[in-house]
Amino acid sequence: METLGEAHLCFPQLNSSCEKPTHPHTETMLIYVLLSSISLITVALNLLVIISISHFRQLHSPTNLLILSLAVSDLLVGLLLMPVEIIYIEDCWFLGDVLCTLYYLVDYIITTASVANMVLISVDRYIAICDPLHYPTKVTKRRAQHCVCLCWIWSVIFRIILLHDHLEKPGRSNSCFGECVVVINYTAGVVDLVFTFIIPIFVIIVLYMRVFMVAVSQARAMRSHVAASTQRAVTVKKKEMKAARTLGFVILVFLCCFCPYYYPTLAGEDTSIDASSASFEIWLAHFNSCLNPVIYAFFYSWFRKSIKLILTLQILKPGSCDANIL
Repeated sequence: METLGEAHLCFPQLNSSCEKPTHPHTETMLIYVLLSSISLITVALNLLVIISISHFRQLHSPTNLLILSLAVSDLLVGLLLMPVEIIYIEDCWFLGDVLCTLYYLVDYIITTASVANMVLISVDRYIAICDPLHYPTKVTKRRAQHCVCLCWIWSVIFRIILLHDHLEKPGRSNSCFGECVVVINYTAGVVDLVFTFIIPIFVIIVLYMRVFMVAVSQARAMRSHVAASTQRAVTVKKKEMKAARTLGFVILVFLCCFCPYYYPTLAGEDTSIDASSASFEIWLAHFNSCLNPVIYAFFYSWFRKSIKLILTLQILKPGSCDANIL
């Protein structure tokens, strides 16, 4: 008969077994409900974006292709990564060391691709606003497709190189059986920080600041050439402030979601990630995938129109793909 101590072990027959995660019942239920809701919302929102852009021909543009790639990466976060972390909040890892390592590899690949897609969208908007005359020739569907493919290929190669130690020896970071932990050493953490956080953030900030400056200069030029009333000046000022708030919000949300995750590296420590810990830092970074469709899609009027057509099943009608939603 199992003793009380053995009942709390992942593998009672092994002396080196981990203890099962234990949380108060009420707290566990609240965590389950909250995280499950986030996962479902993430999947639903990104699925709506994917269906909208894929179905309606008017949305088959280079910009929307980049948004589609971002939505795919964010959908995978809600569909593959979040459910696994929810399941193992109150359970041990029974899938073995190989699947544990592969899980984190997929996690890192999807996250890296999501960040890279955000950079591509920033570049696209920069060219569209700062060089509008040459935008149709510089940014084509084919080039956008190539950039998206390179984005995903880069994410796979970069993460394989970064996690090669764990791929060669799965489970090297586990301290006991029933655990799924990956520890990223400080050197690898710095490389990760630079290429998936600092550089992307720097590029996004520089491009968006340039976009904002051009938008402000265009608004001022319009005011100088048009005899505007006081009301007109107020309207232009509101547009400038709205653009500033929108661009600032995009950057702020990304920083808020990813800064806690990279804090150990910034503090000179190794980064330890545990699938069964429901780490706040990991979930906050993943929550960015829930916010991305809100930031990049809900600001578009075509998305609101397409949602109505999808939810009312109008897309099932013949010729619905040619509907005018722009």
